[in-house]
Amino acid sequence: MPRIENDIKLDFKDVLLRPKRSTLKSRSEVDLMRSFTFRNSKGSYRGIPIIAANMDTVGTFEMAVALHSFSLFTAVHKHYCVDDWKEFAAKHPECIESVAVSTGTGENDFERLSDILAAVPQIQYVCVDVANGYSEHFVHFVKDVRQKFPSHTIMAGNVVTGEMVEELILAGADIIKVGIGPGSVCTTRKKTGVGYPQLSAVIECADAAHGLGGHIISDGGCTCPGDVSKAFGMFHCSGLWRSLFITQ
Repeated sequence: MPRIENDIKLDFKDVLLRPKRSTLKSRSEVDLMRSFTFRNSKGSYRGIPIIAANMDTVGTFEMAVALHSFSLFTAVHKHYCVDDWKEFAAKHPECIESVAVSTGTGENDFERLSDILAAVPQIQYVCVDVANGYSEHFVHFVKDVRQKFPSHTIMAGNVVTGEMVEELILAGADIIKVGIGPGSVCTTRKKTGVGYPQLSAVIECADAAHGLGGHIISDGGCTCPGDVSKAFGMFHCSGLWRSLFITQ
């Protein structure tokens, strides 16, 4: 049965960050470099926790090359074939450490993912991506990926509630993508009526991930640099400054 939640839920536009005293003389002195160690893969990463989303016009090889020079990450979209990946790895081996190969959960997706990881074994990150991660099939797919690739760091989503974050982490995911419909070009909320205010989703999901030693990605909804700052702030107030952040 549907249940109406009456407590306040927040989006980026609903809050501002209150300033406080700082020892920094300029914004240019802010250091965004962070180090992460992941719960299930035991892998580690160091870089600026901003990721290009795995949309077909955003998460491209060209974007990966450009962002790598700034210590940023790219979730590469799922429309590249094995030969495309082999060519990219041969031309830009230095970028492989800061990209993830994306996959859906369709009938042929697991085979395609396996072929790419076999062809380019240097890849250490997998992004399992669906519009709405609330299905048993999705959880089983994450479990299958973890079983076959025990040392790979797995991103999985999208979800917006703490209980699903916990389920996916226990299924083998290291980083949970949080956000359903907040992106400016996403039509999920309009077509299905499904969603959750993004800032509240980040706070609640970060808290759930923190309890299991996992991480989250805030996926979508940022329309200006200030929204990025707010997302980082919500990670901090939830006790999970170790989390990642993704932009669309």
